[in-house]
Order: sequence, then C-alpha cells, then structure tokens
Amino acid sequence: MELTEPLHRGARERPEAIALVCGARRVSYARLAERVARLAAALRAMGLQPCDRVALLGLNSDRYVECLFGSWWAGGVVNPVNTRWNPREIAYSLDDCETRILLVDDTFKAMAPELLRLSRSLRTLVYVGDGEPPAGMLGYEALLAAAAPAEDAHRGGDQLAAVMYTGGTTGQPKGVMLTHDNLALNARAAIAAAPRPAAGVGLCVAPIFHVGGCGLVLQLMARLARLVILPAFDEAALLDAIRAEGGSEIFLVPTMLKRLIEHPRFRAEDCATLELVLYGAAPIDAALLDQAMLALPRAAFCQMYGMTELAPVATVLPAACHQPAQRGERLRSAGLAIPTAELRIVDAEGRPVPTGTVGEVTVRGPTVMAGYWGKPEQTAQALREGWLHTGDGGRLDADGYLYIVDRIKDMIISGGENVYSAEVENVIAQMPQVSACAVVGLPDATWGERVHAVLVLRSGQALAAAAVTAFCRERIAGYKCPRSVEFRAELPLSAAGKVLKYVLRSSAA
Repeated sequence: MELTEPLHRGARERPEAIALVCGARRVSYARLAERVARLAAALRAMGLQPCDRVALLGLNSDRYVECLFGSWWAGGVVNPVNTRWNPREIAYSLDDCETRILLVDDTFKAMAPELLRLSRSLRTLVYVGDGEPPAGMLGYEALLAAAAPAEDAHRGGDQLAAVMYTGGTTGQPKGVMLTHDNLALNARAAIAAAPRPAAGVGLCVAPIFHVGGCGLVLQLMARLARLVILPAFDEAALLDAIRAEGGSEIFLVPTMLKRLIEHPRFRAEDCATLELVLYGAAPIDAALLDQAMLALPRAAFCQMYGMTELAPVATVLPAACHQPAQRGERLRSAGLAIPTAELRIVDAEGRPVPTGTVGEVTVRGPTVMAGYWGKPEQTAQALREGWLHTGDGGRLDADGYLYIVDRIKDMIISGGENVYSAEVENVIAQMPQVSACAVVGLPDATWGERVHAVLVLRSGQALAAAAVTAFCRERIAGYKCPRSVEFRAELPLSAAGKVLKYVLRSSAA
C-alpha cells in the first residue's frame, strides 16, 4: 500500500470537500494534493533522494500534515521530532538516521541555529511559518509558490516511510523503522476494529509527531474525513472547535479526557456531535470512565493499545465493552487483536504459555516494524522468528482479550508520554554526589504516573531534591525529569544484584 493513496482518491472523489482545518485556513482535498505535490518538487530540488529522511519540528498544523505527505510524495522518509526534547536530544535523532533537511515552525525557529551547531548531518532548514524566513532558512510558502507540482514517487509496500524515535532502555532513543504497509495497513485495521462511518470530522489534538497522533491522521485521511487540527491540547480551544466544526471523533489520553470534562467551560450540549472517543497511551480507571461517559452520554468510548513498534495499534477494546451492562472484568482489558495482528503470550524462553498465564506479550503481523535504525542487536532482541517482543507483561483470557499486568521494560507513562527509567537514571548517575539511583513510576492523580527517583548518596555528600530536578532539566526533556525525589541508605537488591523496583514502588515515600 501507498500512504499517498488517500490524497489521489480525495482529489478524484471529493475534490471540493474540506480536508484540513487549522485556525482560519481551510484546505480542500484537491488543494491539499496540489500543495503536497509542490512541496515534493521543492524537496527534490533541495537534493532529496529516494529514502532520504526529512525531519519535522513543529506543533500540529495543516502544514505539518502537508509535510508528512509531501515527504512521502517526494519519495522520502519522515522523521517527526519530539517537540518536548531539548536540542541535544533532537540533534542525536537527526544524526542517528542522517537527516539533512529539517522543516521547522514558528514555535521552534529560534532553536534552529543551535541545532545546526549540534548536528553534523543537518544541512537545510525550511521555515514553515507565515512571516519572513529567518536568516539561513528557506520559506515554505515561497518554495511551494515557485515549484511546479511533481509526480508522486509512488513508494509503498515494504519500503521505508518513517523513522519514529522512542525512548531507549539503554538511555538512547531508538529509531523505529515503519514501512508504508506498516502504517497504511494499521490505519485500516484500526478502522475495522473500531468501525466509523466514511468521512466524518476528526479532531487532532494529540501531537502528530507521536505515532498515536500520526495514526489518527492516517485513519481520518483513509476515510476522506475532515481533519480539524489544533496546535496542542487546550481545553477551551478544543471545546470551541467541537462546537464550531461539529467534531465527530477524537483521540485523547486519559489525562486529556479528565481535563476536558472538568474544565469550567465544559457543557455536554457543546459536545453533542461527538460520536466516538478513542483513548490510549495509558489505561483509564473506572471512576474516570464513569465520569466521562456521564459527561459525554452520546459518545461511544474505545480503547486502543499498542506502541510505536506496532505502527501503533495492536488491540482494541470495543465500545460495547464500555457499556454498563457489558463492563465487568472486560473493562480492565486492552481488548482484542486488530484483524492484522496475532497475539501470543510467552515465557522467558519464548515458549507460549497457557491461557490466563502471565508472560510477555508478543505480536506478529504486517504492521510490525522493520526494525530499529542502525541497531541490529536491539532489533534481533525485539524481533524473534517474526514476533515482536513488546516488553509488556500480560495474559490472554479464553476469548482472546488481552490484559496488561506490568511493563517489563519499566516504562513510565506520565501524561501519555513514555518515559524510560534507564534514560533518567543515566542522567542522575552523572551527578558526583550520587552513588546509586533507581527511577520508577508512582501513581499520580493528575499525570497517571509520575517519575520518582530514589537516590543513594556518596558518603559525606548532601543533595537537595530540587538540585536533582534542575540537573535533569538541563539534559533531558522536562516530562522525563523526576517530580519527586527520595533519599535512602541503600537500594533493595535481588540475589543477582538487580534493583528490586517493585519494592521501591510499594514502599516509596
């Protein structure tokens, strides 16, 4: 499959229909296809060759969507940059997959000179904004105006489409290689598992640089829907957009959902057009679900579980399981496998375990990643005999519903963002006062989980919790930094010398 196919179909079947809404800008499907083709020509004029990477650094916008499809139309591979990373983290991701072209918006244009200084691969900067481009940057709209529409490169199938970076347990992000088939098939399988009518109006508030936000864009485009794009999640702006555009579906992480329905301006009648609320990135607790279903009585709720390596959806908990008569135990599950995925629970040796037994969740199918960019050993560890080993602990019931019981890789999900404890630990370990440290996730009423650091100091040393957080903020993104710090005389260790993180979680201050 080709990711650009919906643009051709939209220009042919619904040319005057609005594809993108972003502030005052409204772009039809015919106009979107033309702008994408012009951007592809501009990228090729910059020297883009087939499979070259194009990085995108910006908030959600109609132009962000154009940049995704323009890169694919040109034959390139997108590298969506995490907007919450600091310049060193961004430069690492650019250099890791040798990205030479970066498109950057108004919010991040001031970071561009530092990125050029830090990155050894970056060569060309494109300013995706309305004003005059800063010195040393090309202007996006001027490039499009000067370019004649290019022919689609028609890359597809198992050819690379995206390198999406996810936190690494080794302390370095890993570039997940996703093909056209991975992303396109996953979008269609997710639609089949959570049926929705053709067209519709989708609200894009989750960051598109995340595979979840990007996946929603692809699901909406596959149905030739209207995408109403907000720069970032803002409760008041979202309520205005739902009312003004008649939004019919949305994807939110549970913390966003909670903030929306508890906002002072929230009124159920303003959200009467919402037909489907998709949620994921973290489990939802029963109390919040009850509150949300009461607040949005006309909307169906549907959970999606997955990860970047799965492009991203693996299972869907359908709307029926959220209804009061059907809830029960099923509400605690992550749902059933999508049509293109096969699930298996295995033991430490990779052998399937009986139904109901906890083990590692593995997934097989055409939406499993091609591997990690430039990391053959980690790829071989994750992909074994065609099965992706997720690092999540779970079990399957007799009807095939998946229950996630733990995160084997000690990943923390804070406000829908993935935080890998090893990365934070590697930073804290650089402090000269620290003898040992461990990072765990603790329950948090606002964020779902908060990053909690447990430190053992060197003899005779003193350290304030605020100093630990400040040290981290200089080196990693703010959402990864500890929200709480605890000092202990020693860390609990197993007989093999491994830190017993479950003990830390259960006894944390």
